[in-house]
Amino acid sequence: MSETTLTGKLAVVTGASDGIGLGLARRLAALGAEVVIPVRDAAKGRAALEKIGGASSTRVLDLASLASVADLADRLTAEGRPIDLLVNNAAVMTPPTRHTTADGFELQFGTNYLGHFALVARLLPLLVAARARVTTQVSLGSMAGRVNWDDLQSERAYSPWGAYNQSKLATKLFALELDRRSRAHGWGITSNTAHPGFTATNLQKAGPTMGGARSAFDAPFRVLSRLGWPVQTVEGGLRPALHAATSPDALGGRFYGPRGLFHLTGAATEERVYRRARSESDAARLWDLSLDLADVAFAARGH
Repeated sequence: MSETTLTGKLAVVTGASDGIGLGLARRLAALGAEVVIPVRDAAKGRAALEKIGGASSTRVLDLASLASVADLADRLTAEGRPIDLLVNNAAVMTPPTRHTTADGFELQFGTNYLGHFALVARLLPLLVAARARVTTQVSLGSMAGRVNWDDLQSERAYSPWGAYNQSKLATKLFALELDRRSRAHGWGITSNTAHPGFTATNLQKAGPTMGGARSAFDAPFRVLSRLGWPVQTVEGGLRPALHAATSPDALGGRFYGPRGLFHLTGAATEERVYRRARSESDAARLWDLSLDLADVAFAARGH
């Protein structure tokens, strides 16, 4: 797989109706991939397809519903096409009050982490069939994240940033554990992670108000830009994930981000995995717990 040859490859990108996900889908399509974008909002999906071009199509997916995840996996499995590239990009960011998924999980944990965990588990036979690459988008927030084992769903105390950072750390632990288990079981999947640095996207703008008209992020982004602080566009922010997903030099178990000041902007480079995300014992504990929470199994062959 290279940045110039994706013809004949099937790529699935979550969270691709706008922002970095849309930019990634456009770049993958331009490189010749057939791109599937699973979306909640059909109208936004149709609008995204017009911008992506190429052989792109939508499927229905709400990562905040494990039933919806299962439905998507069943549909893709019925279509029977091996998946060459999966980019786990969708996320919810810092809603000011605690919300839950359709299954009762804290929204950020359930969407950003558990939904993607379940999706990979259910798509595993299609990923194994193609010896796929799985690139998972995390964030700088995973560096500050802690897994609160005693209150995983933030039921006793909810902090928007605490829950977000936990979800991103969990996502990173999972992605790295997926690569380890792939090597151990011979699945042939290459799993790595990336982060976009400090990028002005709809995730920051819409997250704190759950898509409302006002955003706590708008003013800070404008001020930081005027002060010359490194804030990059979507096109800049997608570069680490694009590198992780398509470059022959991007390896499994690795972490990619911008090479600039404080890893906020710039071309893609490999970074050291944050300390808490290096815990193999935490990754294994979270994996086993998540199998029960999501009621899935990682079976390399379909039933």
